[in-house]
Amino acid sequence: MMATAETLTPPQSAARSYSWSTPIAVALMSFAALLLELGLTRLFSVVLFYHFAFLAISIALLGLGAGAVFACLRHQWLSRWSVNQLGNVLCAANAIVILAVLELVVHTAVSLHLNWPNFWRLTALYLASAVPFFITGLLFSIVFARHPARITQLYGADLLGGSLACLALVPLLNVIGGPNTILLAAVVVALAAVAWATPGRRLAAACLTVALLALIAINFRGLLIDIVYAKGMKRAVPLYARWNAISRVEVDQQGTGRAIVIDADAQTSLMNTEPHDWSDAYRRNLMSAAPSVANVLRPHGDFAIIGPGGGVDVLRAVANGSTNVTGIEINPIIANDIMRDRFADYTYHLYQIPEVHLHVSDGRSFVRNSRDKYDVVQMTLVDTWASTAAGAFALSENNLYTVEAFREYFDHLKPDGMIAITRWEFTQPREALRVVSQAMEALHEMGVEDTRDNFIVVSDGPLDTDGQPVVVLAKKTPFTLEEQRAVLNHIEGTDGGDANLNLHVLYLPVTADQPGMAHPAFAQLIRGQDALAFSKAYAYNVSPVTDNAPFFFFTLKPEQVFRGSDQGGIDWKVNLGIAILGIVLLVSIAAVFAFLVLPLALSPETRSGSSLPVLYFIAIGLGYIMVEIAFIQRFVLFLGYPTYALTVVVFLMLLSSGAGSLVSRRWFGEPTRVVLALAFIVVALLIYVFVLPRLLESMIGLAFVAKLLISALLLLPLGFTMGMPFPSGLRALASGEGNATNTTHGAVEWAWAMNAASSVLGSVLAIVIAIQFGLTATLACGAAAYVLALLLLPTFRKDKLGSHS
Repeated sequence: MMATAETLTPPQSAARSYSWSTPIAVALMSFAALLLELGLTRLFSVVLFYHFAFLAISIALLGLGAGAVFACLRHQWLSRWSVNQLGNVLCAANAIVILAVLELVVHTAVSLHLNWPNFWRLTALYLASAVPFFITGLLFSIVFARHPARITQLYGADLLGGSLACLALVPLLNVIGGPNTILLAAVVVALAAVAWATPGRRLAAACLTVALLALIAINFRGLLIDIVYAKGMKRAVPLYARWNAISRVEVDQQGTGRAIVIDADAQTSLMNTEPHDWSDAYRRNLMSAAPSVANVLRPHGDFAIIGPGGGVDVLRAVANGSTNVTGIEINPIIANDIMRDRFADYTYHLYQIPEVHLHVSDGRSFVRNSRDKYDVVQMTLVDTWASTAAGAFALSENNLYTVEAFREYFDHLKPDGMIAITRWEFTQPREALRVVSQAMEALHEMGVEDTRDNFIVVSDGPLDTDGQPVVVLAKKTPFTLEEQRAVLNHIEGTDGGDANLNLHVLYLPVTADQPGMAHPAFAQLIRGQDALAFSKAYAYNVSPVTDNAPFFFFTLKPEQVFRGSDQGGIDWKVNLGIAILGIVLLVSIAAVFAFLVLPLALSPETRSGSSLPVLYFIAIGLGYIMVEIAFIQRFVLFLGYPTYALTVVVFLMLLSSGAGSLVSRRWFGEPTRVVLALAFIVVALLIYVFVLPRLLESMIGLAFVAKLLISALLLLPLGFTMGMPFPSGLRALASGEGNATNTTHGAVEWAWAMNAASSVLGSVLAIVIAIQFGLTATLACGAAAYVLALLLLPTFRKDKLGSHS
């Protein structure tokens, strides 16, 4: 049995408690904490909704900060035990807590509705999930405070452990899945308990490690611990289920058919008919849907289908006579495991017939790098609502719907080709209407001045509050009268096929001026040829979005979000993300004040000292997290996958920051060198503000290995320098410990807590700024935070900053 706090013996000295195992234990704890944080992001996306996945970041940072506050306020009580004794007990306990948190998450039923029961369940989940990070923050603060001479080595080990966790995340999610990745975090924490333990106490921690590893082995196929409740409903046992870094994918039996379900929310039906001789039922069903208009106009054309899923668009193209269909599916589970393996017979090997060429890739990256030209570039309801491991607001779908993306689609069309984008639409249009806005802006930038005859818009039934699929067809040249007549003939059944009277024309150039023949919103937007002016006067935000702020799905204006308009619409859960983000910001501010600021402000030991040096750590925390999030979002497009952006950016930044921390101890013998480091960060960030977007865009067609090298060249020098200010500041505070005229008792713990607090707020503020003002503004705000840190340097005693070097 692990020893309890009451049976532990006092430490002999902090110096004697430091050994070779100390930085190893710190690295293991950091590895486990970041792995847990990112694993919870994936888990929250399935169990809750993708907006709530962003909570994982705030939960982690808040827990780390609260642990530091506790260490600061109770440092005299905690000083009764050595670091190794506390580390052994707390890490062992943390491993068990992580297992309990996992069980709580998979058994929590939280629906989309904003009501008090859901609020309290979500609050309980929030607080419980913060406990493992609280323990980590507590122990980190104790270690850093008791070993001030080793701060650079410890901080380097901390960042090294985090960087390795980031590197391991994607393969772990792909191989062992979400719940087992959380369990592995518990295993690593238990290993840290082994590292902290004295030789006589290692057996218990080792047994705990082995037991958790055995649990992972037993649960390898999710037979013991898996999703029980998702999106507020109990999940039925699926026919097939598997996790990866992109999403959790399962195949469910739905009546007589089968469907792929992504993160227990979005779904796509599996086709179950011979593609060269499809059944009458499939023909009637698929050809009476709005996207079929593209097949009517280009029956034998070359198709590029982004996000083909279960094969609806692929089947429709092949069955209508296309001999060249290119499918671009981002999720390898759907493309390989389901469509070309486990359910290949069920789908009549649709993705393996000669006409179909399937590629596992991000749709936009593939189209951009392709040398082929297509008759149709098609996207039908591409929206998984699945947050990736990169976080909730780094959705792969966002970058598919920007003005720059539409320009790339148009560039890869044959002279008479078209794009066919299907989105949900409602009584008062906004999603398909924004597609028109995007395409119009892209065509204007390409030199097409008048696009009034370049659009056809058809809905799959009359628009209602629940939502109907609406296809937007757009060309670089005007639609001919013959093409427009073919659309009407398809609807009326005068083309030799069945009548499809469920289809409604929302915009057709030849009839747009006739009363009642076009939807007023679409007609006004297209006829007016000014998307920004139209959006400003319209009820919804349908202005064009760019790569700088690629948040296509957020169409509600702020007053609509909090008023709760159109809660029955399919897009409500998307726009709810803005409300959730605002709530997270408010809750984070309240939590920071309640758990971090007030306890420290009311503490007699901290009130006596100056708070100005602590502002330095707040500025450093804000700057680092804002820069990191801006880079993750910016590199999503460059590297092609959100998960690649997370892995590459965070790994490179943490690894180089760890190296910078180690070097800072040797370099900073003089305070001016701290100034130079901060000045370099500010100048580099300001250069990146103006240069980075165009630089990445110019090299986007390079091979992936070359992109990785370029990413390293761009991020390593900056990350190396960004790793210096924090440990240097901690050493400056530690050098004044015990002297009331210089610093206060617990100053290191206080600085650690405030740094975590600012990171909590910064993680939310970064996304708020990105949505409102763009990623460039977010990066500029990160630079401004480092300017503030530079201005706060004089608050430290000049002869202390960099001493102990």
